[in-house]
Amino acid sequence: MDENVRKELEVLRGMVLTWKKSYLGSAPSDGGGEFLAEDFLQDIENHVSPYVRRLYDCRYLTGSEAKGFLDFCYQEVEALRQALSEAAAEQLDTI
Repeated sequence: MDENVRKELEVLRGMVLTWKKSYLGSAPSDGGGEFLAEDFLQDIENHVSPYVRRLYDCRYLTGSEAKGFLDFCYQEVEALRQALSEAAAEQLDTI
C-alpha cells in the first residue's frame, strides 16, 4: 500500500473514532440511545464505505486491505452498541 493511501486510511480511522466518541457522548443519560449505533453505521455506510470502495476500484487498496479497514469500522459500530447497552444497564441498576 502506498504511503499516501496509508495516511488517508489513518485520517479515516481517526474520523471514525471521533464519530464514535461523539455518538457515545450524545447518549441520553436515561438510556434509550440504541439509535445512535444505527446512525453511526449509516455514517460509515454513506461516507466511509464508498470512499474505501473507490480506493479499491482504483487499485490503491487490495481486497483484503479494503475488507480489513471496513471490518475495523464495523467493529467500532459494535463497540459503540455494546457501550450504549452497558450504559443503559448501569442506568437501570441505579433505579
